[in-house]
Amino acid sequence: MSDTPVLDIRELVLGYRRGMPVVDGLSLRLTRGDIGCVVGSSGCGKTTLLRAIAGFIPVERGSIVIDGETVASVGASVAPERRGVGLVFQDYALFPHLRIEQNIAFGLRGADASARDARVRTMLDLVGLRALAGKYPHELSGGQQQRVALARALAPAPKLLLMDEPFSNLDVELRARLGAEVRQILKASATSAVLVTHDQQEAFAIADRVGVMHQGRLEQWDRPYELYHRPASRFVADFIGQGVFLPAKVLNPRRVAIELGELAGNAPSPCGIGCDACGKGCHVEVLLRPDDVVHDDASPMTAEVVRKIFRGGDFVYTLRLDSGREVLALVPSHHDHAIGERIGIRLDADHVVTFPTPESIAKLPPL
Repeated sequence: MSDTPVLDIRELVLGYRRGMPVVDGLSLRLTRGDIGCVVGSSGCGKTTLLRAIAGFIPVERGSIVIDGETVASVGASVAPERRGVGLVFQDYALFPHLRIEQNIAFGLRGADASARDARVRTMLDLVGLRALAGKYPHELSGGQQQRVALARALAPAPKLLLMDEPFSNLDVELRARLGAEVRQILKASATSAVLVTHDQQEAFAIADRVGVMHQGRLEQWDRPYELYHRPASRFVADFIGQGVFLPAKVLNPRRVAIELGELAGNAPSPCGIGCDACGKGCHVEVLLRPDDVVHDDASPMTAEVVRKIFRGGDFVYTLRLDSGREVLALVPSHHDHAIGERIGIRLDADHVVTFPTPESIAKLPPL
């Protein structure tokens, strides 16, 4: 298999809004056979990025390369239909007057009839809808319609599949189930894909690589595990998952102290901001995830339960420390404690994630 990435975006700049680029200097690479996902809040530029990859938006600066071919650069653009890209829209865009098998065959109009019919059957089997081939879209559930849209996009064997908020019209339970099915279908067909969504759980369930966008910039493009445990910026740390920031004192290059105790790990480079060296009272902020704080009845350290969210198999407790600061703790559901109760806790953090304090950032000279 070639090591050429199926998608290579270099220093991409797209559009302008109020004098600022909608997408600003974005670069990413997607390995062949991988599924990538771009997440971010509304207006961050993720859908604009997807439309540019598809060929619907011109490039202001930078380039887009698909399967080794430059399909977009300044002043040059390959037509959307010649990019080898499949599309799955938010509203499915199925043809209501065509049966399911006819919808899937729509992108195969130039193929030999027997080859077309064989490909349609293969796609129906892939998405598990062979028994519904003769139905019309309105006779199918939302999840079934989404699978038809996926099969239609995969039928011409695109180099790259693009999906725009593909599950936003479905209920939460169906979204989770269909997300797992879509990943399985894409992997079974060895199809590379990029989707955009605002739902990070959806991204984690489907993607091999996830990118976090903020104000037109790609903050981090990484494995979901790395985004959660090793966020590259404070924005990513705050956006991905749940967590709180606690003030910490740098003890030495490999150790910091917080209210709950000491944490070992690679010493934070941010402590060099505004001070001479580590070990001289530098202060940073430490990110604590709910799974970093463990409920332990034997621990002498206690905290007050101020809020709790029941999630079936566990609770997410909001706990108030003696200082008045709050942390989150993930606790098995058989530990059902009342609001106002004090419970024992201890640290169990494998990853020490630190960031500069707002005060130290303010001391940085202007760029």
